Amino acid sequence: MRNLKPTVIIERTTVKTTPRINQVLAGLALTLGLAIAGPQAQAAHAHHVIPGIVGPTFNLRAKAGHLSTPDGHNLYFWGFANGAGPVQYPGPTLIVNQGQTITVNLVNDLTELPVSIVFPGQRVTPSGGSPGLLTREAVPGGGTASYTFIASRPGTFMYHSGTRPDLAVEMGLVGALIVRPTTGGVPIANQAYAHPDSAYDHEYLYLLTEMDESIHTLVEQGRMSEVNTAKRFPVYWFINGRCGPDTVAADNAVYLPTQPYSALTIFSPGDKVLMRVIGAGQDSHPLHHHGNNALIIARNASLLQSTTASGADLGYSVFTIPAHPGETTDALFSWTGEKLGWDVYGHAPDDVDNAPLGWSTGGAKGAEDIDHDNDGVYDTIPLEPHEYAADHGKPFPVKLPGDQDLTFGMFYSGSPFLGGVGSLPPGEGGFNPSGGFMYMWHSHNERELINNNIFPGGMLTMALVEAHPPAP
Repeated sequence: MRNLKPTVIIERTTVKTTPRINQVLAGLALTLGLAIAGPQAQAAHAHHVIPGIVGPTFNLRAKAGHLSTPDGHNLYFWGFANGAGPVQYPGPTLIVNQGQTITVNLVNDLTELPVSIVFPGQRVTPSGGSPGLLTREAVPGGGTASYTFIASRPGTFMYHSGTRPDLAVEMGLVGALIVRPTTGGVPIANQAYAHPDSAYDHEYLYLLTEMDESIHTLVEQGRMSEVNTAKRFPVYWFINGRCGPDTVAADNAVYLPTQPYSALTIFSPGDKVLMRVIGAGQDSHPLHHHGNNALIIARNASLLQSTTASGADLGYSVFTIPAHPGETTDALFSWTGEKLGWDVYGHAPDDVDNAPLGWSTGGAKGAEDIDHDNDGVYDTIPLEPHEYAADHGKPFPVKLPGDQDLTFGMFYSGSPFLGGVGSLPPGEGGFNPSGGFMYMWHSHNERELINNNIFPGGMLTMALVEAHPPAP
């Protein structure tokens, strides 16, 4: 039914690989290979859920550690750990249900300064510890404090230390809080809010931060009196605690022990992707998602609705999501290849708009005889899920030169068609076993695409459009 020609598409690059990049890409190829192998893996891909820890009670410890950057550097940082687990950056993503009474117990293992936790958007009752400017604080060297609140409304939130946040957030004491909607105390599956306008097939988190290496070095060396956050100058930019290309490595990659969260985004045509974007640093970051606009449905955990229960009727379409410090955004993204002007699945022109099969033998119209593109002629092959009918059977728009005149990108599968895998020269490609379309999502502030002045990196990840798995 599908004509997947092993035609080579041009993808030029001047980026030189390094052992670290090769390590990440090898892990990515393994991850993608698992994603299309076997019914269990396919079922897992059928609905991506943000990783985190589930409440209603959380035990967090403020600790020091080191995180890794793709340029070979290790940065000293402060972070939150899940109980006796390893410290991590960002802190564990806390996942709770609307209506639950949440308790967060904090132990401060740091020696440099007190630590507290504030939860913007929540009415918190603190206890224990000592009085602080914003809330109760856990004193250095093992002090404790507790925070209790009712998760009264669903949405995407953040949490961070309320003690010297100019330094504490810079050092890494920040994380995400996700409150899932309920009705009658029962969680509503696959919705961000209690309205079908917020329904999704997959959800992904994009927690955006930045770091000034010099501040972290001074703190590690015990030179706290020399730290001046008013003069901070970030040189690293992170999505979910990782710089590109580490952002595409799998969750809990062994070579990133303090940075467990991936930012690789995988979906199929027509899927609704919920993007939970958090401006968790001190700078604004424009998150640009190539391929299509996204519909912003909520800001700061408030559905953009004109009246109660009207849905996201005030939602608006953007090609870049502005992530401002301390703010959260929920947006829906989808891709179908609509109006590209060619058949992304490679249905050959001579396979469509033929005479109906049943009619050719004098019989009645068959089930396969459908006029997908409304041109008055029946087709003989079905549409793929969410395929744009008007482009069904349209040829690839250019004639490509021979293989010897091309540069092969790492993520090229050997075919320009979605789901197609073709032949490649020895040593070329190989990092796209599913035959998907892969492209960058990144900060539109181009300076933020480096790791301490080394390109590519920074606030950069990849999105992978995979063909729907075949029907059972």
